[in-house]
Amino acid sequence: MDAARPGIEVPDHRGRTGLDRAGRDLERNPDVRVIDVEVLAAAWHVLRRTTLEYRDPSGEWEVQQRETYDRGNGATVLLYDAERRRVLLTRQFRYPVYVNDHPDGMLIETAAGLLDADDPATAIRREAAEETGVEIGALEHVWDVFMSPGSVTERLHFFAAPYDSGAGVGDRGGLAEEGEHIELVELDIDDALDLVRSGDIQDAKTIMLLQWAVLDGPFAAGARKK
Repeated sequence: MDAARPGIEVPDHRGRTGLDRAGRDLERNPDVRVIDVEVLAAAWHVLRRTTLEYRDPSGEWEVQQRETYDRGNGATVLLYDAERRRVLLTRQFRYPVYVNDHPDGMLIETAAGLLDADDPATAIRREAAEETGVEIGALEHVWDVFMSPGSVTERLHFFAAPYDSGAGVGDRGGLAEEGEHIELVELDIDDALDLVRSGDIQDAKTIMLLQWAVLDGPFAAGARKK
């Protein structure tokens, strides 16, 4: 008799079971029928291979396989000081970009993190506090975006919030016990946009929020100071 599989029949190290059930009961799209779900890996996050039937435009059903990486949903926030025209970003080592030709893996980003069991607003306040240590004002919801829909299930909730750059910002943030070693980067908004143009800022969520900030956000022409 086969041994019970962690994360499927018995709890894995995170207490999860039934990881092979995700998607099996989906019925929202009548042109999609999920046939089988296989768990390929389940360490901290979950890699699945799903076999499905898809009805093409001619009406014929075809069998497809898709691999999905499920890391949960997340949130990110652009911290800004509209009066002083400054934004507060982070810089930290990201191995996935390092192994894919980034010079040193040190990526400049907006504060972000996974929701875990929290709602998006609560989660991003927690992450902003952990990563930057600054007190932030009212959150403004910007968008909810699927960042890599070809393979990653994550939906990222985008926010913006004011902070007081005159109150002083430390040099570093993050939780050392979680392996976070975060450098704080405070920039004039025009300098931040120059770093986007030069390729020194390459993180998608950060580029999107910086561009939003000058098109529709706190640095847009005629924007009301918050």
